[in-house]
Amino acid sequence: MKKLALLATALAMFSSSAMAADLAAMPVKAPPPAPFDPWDIAFGGGYNSDYIFRGITQSNHNSAVAAYFEPRYNVNKDLQLYIGLSGESISFANRAAAEIDVYGGIRPTFGALALDFGVWGYLYPGGQCADNTLTGGVPGGGVCPVSTNTIFLANGNVMKKDVSFFEVYGKGTYTFNDNWQVGVTEYYTPSFLNSGAWGDYASVTAKYTAPSTVFGSSGVGMYVSGEFGRQWLGTSDSFYGVPAFPNGIKYSDYNTWNIGIGFTYKVFTLDIRYSDTNLSKGDCNAFTSAFNAGGTTNVTPINPSGAGSNWCGATAAVRLTADLTAMSNLK
Repeated sequence: MKKLALLATALAMFSSSAMAADLAAMPVKAPPPAPFDPWDIAFGGGYNSDYIFRGITQSNHNSAVAAYFEPRYNVNKDLQLYIGLSGESISFANRAAAEIDVYGGIRPTFGALALDFGVWGYLYPGGQCADNTLTGGVPGGGVCPVSTNTIFLANGNVMKKDVSFFEVYGKGTYTFNDNWQVGVTEYYTPSFLNSGAWGDYASVTAKYTAPSTVFGSSGVGMYVSGEFGRQWLGTSDSFYGVPAFPNGIKYSDYNTWNIGIGFTYKVFTLDIRYSDTNLSKGDCNAFTSAFNAGGTTNVTPINPSGAGSNWCGATAAVRLTADLTAMSNLK
């Protein structure tokens, strides 16, 4: 009996060991992957000591605030569709309430190359007619009729009530590694600031991002970036005409450049930037219709009054922004 009992126990142990070995050899199913959510929302805002757009102040060298909201749909990891809404405070001669931007496009990615194509609309609600004779610029033209909404500009400048316009654009960024990026941009509009003059802007950009170890474990990042661009412009309509060019003025093409340093911490970015253009004060005045332009010595073919503006000159600006996405920051 004892021998039979020992034999039964041995067989049971062998059977259990064999079953355990079989179970260990069986493939274990991986947990199901997390469901892919193609939707995301980017949003944020910031403060600018000076709102600079292609080298020219949009806020009369005063501070400005901005905010944006951008829903995104990721078709896959290499293709994103997006629309957006943003707003900035400005200071224009027609006293427009703000700049409201409505935009949308597509962002395909091919390895280290990221592309971006879309349409950008610049809306300036609340504008009023601005001229120097209270005639509405072009008598009978219907663009700026005489009314209580007409702003008198003593420096001789004029500006339409509605300067809203749109641009189509394409951008490309190539990332060499964790530190270096270069890019190109191209924007085109058939009527810049609703002036009747076509506009084409192209630029090259570069950015160096410092290694994350520069500031130790503090979480602070740093980058240096710059841009060189050229703005080509056509001829305005007759509203902006001068005696020598009653049918409109050919705006001066110009170069613009900027360079700056930035610091990042979590969702915050502090950017300190210098920018400039090669526009003269006279041609700057003709292009911007600056309400505070003055003097009589800055005469150019398209600026016979001689008034000059500093809206296109060298300036330094500080920008503090916060940028978040729903998927990364609101989980």
